[in-house]
Amino acid sequence: MPNAGPESLRAHETVPFWRVLLEHRKWFVLFTLAALAVRLVFYFRVPHIAGDSLIYGDIAKNWLDRGIFGLTHAEGVRPTWIRLPGYPAFLVVCFKLFGREHYNAVLLVQIVVDIVSCFVIADLARRTVSTRAAMWAFAVAALCPFTANYTVAPLAETLSIFCVAVALDAVVAAFQNLERGSSPWKAWIVCGVAISAGIQLRPDGGILLATIGVYMLWRLFKDAGRRAQLFWAGALVLTISVAPLVPWTIRNYRQFQRFEPLAPRYASDPDEFVPTGFDRWTKTWIADYASTEEVYWQVPGSDVDLSLLPSRAFDSEDEQQQTQAIFDDYAKSHFVGPELNARFEQLAQERIQRHPLRYYMVLPAMRVADMWLRPRTEMLPLNSRWWEFEDDPEDAVRASLWGALNLLFLFAAVLGAVRGPRPTYFGMMLLYVALRSAFLGTMENPEPRYTLECYPIVLLLAGAWISGWRRWNRPSAQH
Repeated sequence: MPNAGPESLRAHETVPFWRVLLEHRKWFVLFTLAALAVRLVFYFRVPHIAGDSLIYGDIAKNWLDRGIFGLTHAEGVRPTWIRLPGYPAFLVVCFKLFGREHYNAVLLVQIVVDIVSCFVIADLARRTVSTRAAMWAFAVAALCPFTANYTVAPLAETLSIFCVAVALDAVVAAFQNLERGSSPWKAWIVCGVAISAGIQLRPDGGILLATIGVYMLWRLFKDAGRRAQLFWAGALVLTISVAPLVPWTIRNYRQFQRFEPLAPRYASDPDEFVPTGFDRWTKTWIADYASTEEVYWQVPGSDVDLSLLPSRAFDSEDEQQQTQAIFDDYAKSHFVGPELNARFEQLAQERIQRHPLRYYMVLPAMRVADMWLRPRTEMLPLNSRWWEFEDDPEDAVRASLWGALNLLFLFAAVLGAVRGPRPTYFGMMLLYVALRSAFLGTMENPEPRYTLECYPIVLLLAGAWISGWRRWNRPSAQH
């Protein structure tokens, strides 16, 4: 785990963040205003109420009005467990303060949270690189359109990014306090609370807990003199992180007579039939977000145009005809029942047996690459088939420019990781990105938003690299 261990304390680590803000107040005020302007452009031009937003909102209203964590059905409100309580609780607070279904207020609160995240990322850069890196990381985070874009959608992404940033900043602060001999326990508590909140927002928030746990185990064996402190710190973070899941798990067992500490893999209630065969068949070929929109989200309920499937969805003409026959039967009811699901399962099994390497390695890698590299247009009124210039040249050009901007941010982050100045505790950060990316490869719906939880690290690395440019790196500006 390179560059992950304790290092000699640098001068900038002992400079309080408030002093950095005060000394460079013009810079931070300027980019705070820029951050607000960027987010308000999205707020007024492309606010987005997604399908998940309505689910969260329905749960929040029923929780607020009836005391039931449930969804509205034709026969009334029924308890649900398809979402963790974190984001519905956030909506409940907003509805209580600003009015029921006042989503504009929700978006404005999220804008504030995202701007606060920029300050947290700056503090993380200050702790791990330098004061100048903190300034540039703040600027990059303030101007990042991809995190800004999600502030204007009632979804958990903005709060999740904030929780990741706070948890990383807190764990770094804890280790630095440990190394300089001061008490780290307040930082450990903040870290645990941030991880816990992240898990309550999204089940995959537990990946950060696993990352910090692995890193702490590595430090436990390496740093013999602090084993007791590290052991109890790990126990404290773990306890705080998972404690809120206990009442949630008890509630689910009492309500549904099943053990579910998080949320179901396919976001379904116990009485719902899950077409796992269809999902498995989808994973035998899907690799891009366009297919998620055009196929995965259409079933059940809508027609599927098989001409939109990529060539890798069929290994032979016979298989194409077999797939067409299954979808012809599906088109009669727009529902995947047990019989149709079994046919999808058989088709998926045959494809996996023919090409196991494709299923277990190639396609997961392609899905991860798509989530990281494709134009992040899913929240914009742009065609997801951005490469089809002939069909819609204007959309294709705009999406391509958007994609080039995404690549620019990632390019700067990669240079920050390779050329530096590389942050301390970089190994822990890299492990988180690797574990999260590996997990995302197992999903059958590659959505670029799932990588945004890694963006505090991306923005930190990009800011660090920019701060290392020689023309900016003058002695008078060093701290």
